[in-house]
Amino acid sequence: MSTFIIRRLLQAILVMALMSVIVFFGVNVIGDPVHMLVSPEADQAEIEAAIRRLGLDKPIWEQYLLFVKNAMQGDLGKSFIFGEPALKLIFHHMPATLELAFSALFLAVLIGIPLGLFAGLNPDSPISKGIMAGSIFGFSLPTFWVGLMLILVFSVELGWLPSTGRGETRSVLGFETSLATVDGLKHIILPALNLALLKISLAVRLTRAGVREAMGQDYVKFARAKGLSTNRIIFVHVLKNIMIPVVTVMGLELGSLIGFSVVTEKIFAWPGMGKLLIDAILQLDRPVVVAYLMIIVVFFVLINMIVDILYSILDPRVRLQDQGA
Repeated sequence: MSTFIIRRLLQAILVMALMSVIVFFGVNVIGDPVHMLVSPEADQAEIEAAIRRLGLDKPIWEQYLLFVKNAMQGDLGKSFIFGEPALKLIFHHMPATLELAFSALFLAVLIGIPLGLFAGLNPDSPISKGIMAGSIFGFSLPTFWVGLMLILVFSVELGWLPSTGRGETRSVLGFETSLATVDGLKHIILPALNLALLKISLAVRLTRAGVREAMGQDYVKFARAKGLSTNRIIFVHVLKNIMIPVVTVMGLELGSLIGFSVVTEKIFAWPGMGKLLIDAILQLDRPVVVAYLMIIVVFFVLINMIVDILYSILDPRVRLQDQGA
């Protein structure tokens, strides 16, 4: 087990090193932030002074080495626009994004797995066919359109739920969260549902496929022959086996929920990292963009590593195969 974890850690370090190169050079060769930060009436001397102040007068490779040196000390640069450390800005907006992502994942599991289980156990029923048709819509409909429709129906027409903002928050263990207040819960329902729609469809299809495959396996037939009840066969034997791929995929999807919540946050004016990223891109605030992308890389790497470890715990054959390789 320790060999398995060490190998995953080495792979994670290599991935983050490669991504730092791609992210830094990809962001820093696009646009010229100086002309957005200085006055249009500024003379050449003022422009050159701004370039030196931002450290843009150095060659790109030297800027990268300085970035790596500072990153090793926990400094990913200072925002051109706000004049504050980029990490401070990211961490300030991170709780809102994590709150939204985990809420969306919770909805995906809470809704998707029971629906997929029902569809897998009753494949020929009209309800199951309706569930599968709905999952196709979940995959097909664009997030921005669904978000606008949710606002139009539940906020504008019915007036049941607020359309924008995070609502009232409360401090829990030192973190501000909207999940601890009624007003905050009302504000998070629509954006969380919008973000979770694709993942609900994925959970439905994964669970249904797993159940259909498991119900034909020998261990299920043997359990029936022993006289075990249907509920025990389903909830003890079948669910235990289908949870391996479901946990793996849904765990990996958490990274995408965090990284790609940008559209949802923009539509619902959710004050998370995604909205901060959009504002930084529009203003060519390079340090904030680089810091955001590197944080997302770290999230993806850590989540992948945790999922690998959980997978190896659920299925010991994985780490045995890894040792053999």
